Amino acid sequence: MTDRLPAPVRRVTDTFRSFTPGQKAVTIAAVVALVIGAYFFATWASKPSYSILFNNLSSKDASAIVESLKKSGTSYELANDGQTVLVPQDQVNELRLSLSSEGLPGDAGTGYALLDQQGITTSDFMQQTNYQRALEGELSTTIKSIEGVEAATVHLVIPKKDVFADEQDKPTASVLVASSSTQPLSGDQVQAIVHLVASSVEGLDPTQITVAGADGRILSTGGGAAIGTGGDSGTEAQTVGFQNRMNSSLQKIVESLVGPGNAVVTTNAVLDFDQTQTQSRTYNADPSVPALSESNTREAYNADGSSAGGVLGPDNIAGPAGPSNGPGQYENSSSVRNNALNEINETRKNAPGGIKRLNVAVLLNSTVAGTVDPAQVQQLVTAAAGIDATRGDTIAVSAMPFDQSAAKAAQEALSASSAAATQAKQMSLIKTGALGGLVLLLMFLAWRFSRKSKKRRGLTPEERKHLEDMQAALEAQRLAELNQAIPAQMLEAGMAMDDTNVQAREERQREIDQMVKDQPEEMAVLLRGWLAADTTR
Repeated sequence: MTDRLPAPVRRVTDTFRSFTPGQKAVTIAAVVALVIGAYFFATWASKPSYSILFNNLSSKDASAIVESLKKSGTSYELANDGQTVLVPQDQVNELRLSLSSEGLPGDAGTGYALLDQQGITTSDFMQQTNYQRALEGELSTTIKSIEGVEAATVHLVIPKKDVFADEQDKPTASVLVASSSTQPLSGDQVQAIVHLVASSVEGLDPTQITVAGADGRILSTGGGAAIGTGGDSGTEAQTVGFQNRMNSSLQKIVESLVGPGNAVVTTNAVLDFDQTQTQSRTYNADPSVPALSESNTREAYNADGSSAGGVLGPDNIAGPAGPSNGPGQYENSSSVRNNALNEINETRKNAPGGIKRLNVAVLLNSTVAGTVDPAQVQQLVTAAAGIDATRGDTIAVSAMPFDQSAAKAAQEALSASSAAATQAKQMSLIKTGALGGLVLLLMFLAWRFSRKSKKRRGLTPEERKHLEDMQAALEAQRLAELNQAIPAQMLEAGMAMDDTNVQAREERQREIDQMVKDQPEEMAVLLRGWLAADTTR
């Protein structure tokens, strides 16, 4: 049956049959491992690279999109609890256009597209409500386009305008954003969201916008509070950030004197987050400048002295004068002068975040800071931190021995961990090398065994029998020659050498066997020649 197989296949089959049971098991296991590895590699290589088609979908939109993908026979994957749909990367743009023509996802049309659904019978209340919903949807879509924002929801409170009211309520807004767990929003991104919403709604002030994270943290509070991205509130986050920056800068200055790890700087700051606005009006009080308003009135009457005046009548009014020798003169004048004074109107608005009080403590390691003057360190830190005694700031510099036990223990633990990791890596390399060496050894033994088997199969049974007969004939001829060469008187002594002859014959047998094993093809050619010579005789 095997004679019908091709020569390479028959050769492989014969080689496998010559293996021992252990070699057969190793060969089968190696072939199975190669087949399984090739299958997984082919599966991985043929698997397409998936990319996000749509993200943060509602259950309704996700179901409609999946149904459309199934109808078109497109492979897909779901992630993020079904809110994200993944498709092959080379089909993303085509599928987005195709699904958009079908109106998917439906939530994408919650912006100004809502206004297209209004009819002529829509009430004023519905028009206002739909406009607010459309504005909220457009703002949510815009905020989602910011890097790091995975989802956003905007709620607006827009008071109704009343033409008969003297004061109008201001609009307010709240924004809920969900960011990546590995990339939280920065303060600049939060401010961008605040001012983006404020600029999109008429009359909305940035201080009336609250931004919250999906994890429940307040990122920006309304009422003019400062913006922060960490801690329980923005003011706390700004205080902690200021203290950390101050500690870091002062730590570098002190450690440059006493060395790394030999100084500790702690700053306690009290910041003023009150926002104040002051208006003042100042007048120039220069004495050389005339008064602001001046009024002068002058009245004079001149007459001849020879004339006699009349008698005072009722209400102290002079009666008619007597005859005079000459005419009289009357003069009446008035003037008003207004002078402008220099006036200065000043409006001052103080931004929140000013320093109310600053307390700094510096601790030096006395074991290495013996030559350092604490007074000079205090003077240096006072200048660097801007300590103001009139503001109530304080600074303290002390030198004490540091406890290095924890640092030493940590260093020892780190060294032990590094040594253990190095040892584990070496053991892994040794195991990998040993396994590779074992595989190579098994392969070499299998190759060696197959080669020996092939050498043994180099002689046919007839050739091997003829070789053995020739070996026996050679030994008999050699023995006869020896008997003739040995005198008769030595035959008896030669009988004692039978054991030596047996050993020599065995040695020659081993040599011939070794020649057959090492050079089977040459021995086979030689025997075929001998057989041909015997046939012609």
